[in-house]
Amino acid sequence: MHLHILGIGGTFMAGIAAIARELGHKVTGSDHVLYPPMSIQLQQLGIDVRDLDDSGQFFDHPDQVVIGNALSRGQTAVEYVLNQRLDYLSGPEWLARNVLPGRWVLAVAGTHGKTTTSSMLAWILEHAGLQPGFLIGGIPGNFPCSARLGHSPFFVIEADEYDTAFFDKRSKFVHYCPQTAVLHNLEYDHADIFDNVEAIIRQFHHLVRTVPGKGRILVNGQDRNIAKVLTQGYWSELQNYAVLPAGKSLAEQPADWCLRHSSAVDETLHEVLAVYYQQHCEVSLDWSIPGQHNAMNALAAVAAAYHAGVSTGRAVKALQQFVLPKRRLELLLKHPDVHLYDDFAHHPTAIKYTLACLKKRHGGRLLALFEPRSNSMRMGVH
Repeated sequence: MHLHILGIGGTFMAGIAAIARELGHKVTGSDHVLYPPMSIQLQQLGIDVRDLDDSGQFFDHPDQVVIGNALSRGQTAVEYVLNQRLDYLSGPEWLARNVLPGRWVLAVAGTHGKTTTSSMLAWILEHAGLQPGFLIGGIPGNFPCSARLGHSPFFVIEADEYDTAFFDKRSKFVHYCPQTAVLHNLEYDHADIFDNVEAIIRQFHHLVRTVPGKGRILVNGQDRNIAKVLTQGYWSELQNYAVLPAGKSLAEQPADWCLRHSSAVDETLHEVLAVYYQQHCEVSLDWSIPGQHNAMNALAAVAAAYHAGVSTGRAVKALQQFVLPKRRLELLLKHPDVHLYDDFAHHPTAIKYTLACLKKRHGGRLLALFEPRSNSMRMGVH
């Protein structure tokens, strides 16, 4: 089958392209401008990509057109698809039809940390020998590509709350029907499609409704908006996780999964984290990745992997070899007087986390250059 992907340069759609190629399909695509790292991934896959406004982009008359959510009515490519009555569908729908049936889907949802947590989870399963499939909105540090089909029932997906397509305004994640769902955090974002945080809470509730009764929902027990999602109902096993605040005992922070900082950061920039499950210390993690948010990401990944049958000890061994995804605190230059990082943070909370962990790690003067790339930032909402 020949698939043509409109908006192929997006992180999600480039992942769809990689999996479609692995399934043996001919894949072509179009977009306006391609940027690394997805431009590099598409080039390595040998996929022919043309300009979105090129009248000849629909070469060889594709059997099916997969339309990204950045496309809208009035664009030349969209109008051509409709006028020529080509078979079309969204990326999430293509995935739900062709990849996810019969799979154990582990979906990571949340305003922040989806890419890193999904990468951690995929790597834990890989390290345990489970050879999962995955689709992640970035290039994981432990894998050469953002997506793959895998060789087991397990499939890890970064579950985005953004809308599906111009013809399907539901959040992408309602298509995935996960067996394991992680609700990591929830804040107001995507002001171009959501009027307020309550609208996002409603979409997360729709995700919860798709988890089977025999599935498991893992939630951040320290997030008030996630708690609001749960007040609307849930029908699956529920477990929560939390990072123990300094000075608090386990009894004061009840959670199924808990993480405690058991030693301070030393001169090697390592610290020891203790992972507790149901009030019992399971294992200690020798941890060197900066940021409280990344410790929380790790805990969520351990809890999700446990549901898939990976012991906490095995998960921790995997995390000790974990490499952050591209553009997540990515160290581009190391000099005695200068460290240059690239980070994707674009929400005020994520920016705060990034700056805080860099200040803690390096001290001294911190210069930050910020590009307001999200629609919410450009609209002046954040």
